[in-house]
Amino acid sequence: MTPRSAGPQLCDLSSAEILAATAGRTLTWPVGSIEQHGPHLPLSVDTLLADAFARQIAYELNALTLPAQSIAARSLPQSGGGLSFPGTVHVRGRSLLAFLEDTLESLCALPWHRLLIVNGHYENEPFLFEALDEVGRRPAATGKEFIALSWWSLVDTDWLAGRVPLFPGWHAEHAGITETSLMLYLRPDLVSAARPDHADPPRPGIHLHPVDVHRTTNQGVLSSTSKATAALGKDLFWHVVAAAVALVSEGNGLLREEKT
Repeated sequence: MTPRSAGPQLCDLSSAEILAATAGRTLTWPVGSIEQHGPHLPLSVDTLLADAFARQIAYELNALTLPAQSIAARSLPQSGGGLSFPGTVHVRGRSLLAFLEDTLESLCALPWHRLLIVNGHYENEPFLFEALDEVGRRPAATGKEFIALSWWSLVDTDWLAGRVPLFPGWHAEHAGITETSLMLYLRPDLVSAARPDHADPPRPGIHLHPVDVHRTTNQGVLSSTSKATAALGKDLFWHVVAAAVALVSEGNGLLREEKT
C-alpha cells in the first residue's frame, strides 16, 4: 500500500467555485517547519510529513487540503537541536501566534464545517492550540469545528513499544528512527546514507542556556536512526492515517482507552 494521489486542493478552486465547494466540508491544513534534521534528512521533513499525512487523511475523508505552512516556531535544543545548526527558518512565538489567529479567522469566512490541522513540528503545538482557542471564541467561528493534532500524538503507545524499543519520547525523536523511517517510505530520494545515533537523548521540559549541542545531539540528531526502515515508515504512516480518520469520523482517540 502506498499513499494515494492527493484529493482536491483548496487553492486549485476559483473564487467563483469555492463557496459551493467548501460548504459543509472538512478542510485539512498541514503545518510543518524548515528545520535541520541531521546530516541524513532535508530541512523540509516536518513539512513533507505533515503534508503527506494531511493529504492522505483528506483523501480518506473526501476533504479539501490547504497548502502546507512551513515557516514555524523556533527549534529548541531539547526537541529540535536548537538554532546552532544552519538551515532552520523561524518566526518569534508572538509573530507565529498572530499569523495563525489571522489565518484561522480569515478561513472562517468560508462555509466549511470542520478544519483539521496536522502538525509536523514539535515546537508549533502550543501556538496552534492557543490560536485555535482564541479564534474559537470569536463570532466568526460559530458553527465550526476545529481539530489540531501532531501526527505523533495518534501513535498508540503499545503499538510503538513493539516496534521501537527504548523509545526516548517524542520530544527526542527529532530526526530519529520514526522520522527517518517515514522519509524512507515517502521520500527515499531525499534520505542520505548516514545513520547517526545519539546514546543519551535529552530529557523533556528542561531548558539550559547556553547548551552544548555536541553533548545533547549527534550532528543534530537527538536519538537513534540506525534501525530506521521503509517498512517501519509504511506501517507508521498507515497507523497514523487510520487513527486520524477514526478520530474525525467517529470521535475515537481523544481519550485513552482502557486496556483489558
